[in-house]
Amino acid sequence: MKRPETFDFSLKPKNPNALFMGILKTFVAYPDMKKRDFECEYVNMEGIKPPYFLLCNHASEMDFRILYAAVRPHNPNYVVAIDAMHDNGIGLMRFAGGIGKRKFIQDMHLIRNMKYCVEELKNIICVYPEARYTFDGTQSYIPPSVGKMAKLLKVPVVLLMAEGNFVCCPQWNKDRFSKRLSPCKARLVCVADAEEVEKLSAGELNARIAKEFVYDDFAYQYKNGIKLDFKERARGLHHILYQCCECGTEFEMYSSGTTLECRHCGKKWEMTEYGRLEAHDGATRFAHIPDWFRWERENVTAEVEAGTYRMEDEVTVHTLPKDRYFDQGRGRFLQDMTGTHFWCDYYGEKFEMHLAPNQLESVHLEFDYRDRKKREFFGDCLDISKHDDSFWLHPVNVRDCIMKISFATEALYQREHRLLAAKRAAARKPVSE
Repeated sequence: MKRPETFDFSLKPKNPNALFMGILKTFVAYPDMKKRDFECEYVNMEGIKPPYFLLCNHASEMDFRILYAAVRPHNPNYVVAIDAMHDNGIGLMRFAGGIGKRKFIQDMHLIRNMKYCVEELKNIICVYPEARYTFDGTQSYIPPSVGKMAKLLKVPVVLLMAEGNFVCCPQWNKDRFSKRLSPCKARLVCVADAEEVEKLSAGELNARIAKEFVYDDFAYQYKNGIKLDFKERARGLHHILYQCCECGTEFEMYSSGTTLECRHCGKKWEMTEYGRLEAHDGATRFAHIPDWFRWERENVTAEVEAGTYRMEDEVTVHTLPKDRYFDQGRGRFLQDMTGTHFWCDYYGEKFEMHLAPNQLESVHLEFDYRDRKKREFFGDCLDISKHDDSFWLHPVNVRDCIMKISFATEALYQREHRLLAAKRAAARKPVSE
C-alpha cells in the first residue's frame, strides 16, 4: 500500500481571518459565555498588549470560547493537535489561526512558527502546555521546555486560568455539555513582562508559571455551591477511577446515571449534584474525586519504583498522517520497565516502535472516541506519535487500562530522568584521595 501524504508542519501560520473570527465569536463564543455569567479578572495586565506568550489551562471543549472572551478583541494564533485539525478541518483551523502539532513530539517547525506569529504577525501565541484535557479537573504536568520557549519568544508571559469549564464538560462525559450551564470564571495574569523574560532564567520563569498554574474545578464547584443536576453526571467516571479504593481491584469499575460501582466487591458511590462522591453504604474514603485519582497515580508510581509494572494487550490500530484515519488492523502493545513498545502492520508492511522511558513524556488519551468524519467508533484510545504519523491504539482485552498506561508513562519518564540526573551528578563529583 502506498504511504499517504502527511501533514506539512513547516507551513507558515495564517493571520486569523478577522471576518470569520468576528462571526464565530459573535454568534458562538460570546453568547455561550454570557449564558454562563462569564467574568475575567485581569492581573498585572496594565500595558500588556500583543504580541505575548499565552499559556492556558486545558479543561474541556469550552476552552476556546473562554479564550476568545478573555482576550477580546484580539484574535490569537494557537497551537492545536493534529487530531483536532482532522475533526474540524485543516483548512478551517488554519483559517482561524491554528498551528498544527503532534502531541508529545519535539518539533523545530513549531518553534519557528511560534516565533513567526510574534515577530511577523505581532499576534498573541496561545499554547495549552498540559497538551491534553485534564481528567480530574486539576492541573497536569507542565514541561520545563515552557520556560525555554518563553526565553526564545522574548515577549511577555501571560496565563489564562479558567474555572467552571471542566465540571460542565469533563473529558469522560462530554455529551450535551452546552446544556450544562455552570458559571465560568477566569484570571488573565501576566507573570513576566518582556524585560523580566530577558533577565530571568528559564527555570525562574517555570517557577513563576508553576506558582500560578494551579486549579481544581471540583473544589471550585463545591466551594461555590454550583448545582449541576445532569442525570448522567457520573457516566464515564469509571474511565478515570478504574481502581476500587475499597478492595483495590483494577478494571472492574462501572458507572451510569449518577452512580459509580465496583463489580468485584459491590461498593457503590453516588455522585452528588455538587461533584462529590458519597458511599451508598459505609464510609466514603474519597469524597473529592481528584483525591481518588491521585491515589491511583501514587499506586502506579509505586509499581514503577518497585520495578514490577507491566501492561500488555492486543490492540486495534489506526494511523493519522494528515486528515484521514487509516485502519491498520490488530497489533500488540507492551509497556514495562524497559519502556513503551508496540507492533502492527503499517500500510502493508510490518512495523514496530520501541520508546525507552526517557523518550516518551506522556500519552494522549481519548475515551469512547469516534472518528467525527466517518462516525466510526474506536473506543478508548491512546495516541503515540512519530514526526510523520500518529498511532491510535485501542486495547482489546483489558478494559479501562489507558488511564493506568498514562500514569505509568509519566512515572517511567520521571524515574528515568531522575536516575540520569543522579548519574550525571555522580560523574561530576570529584574523587576523594
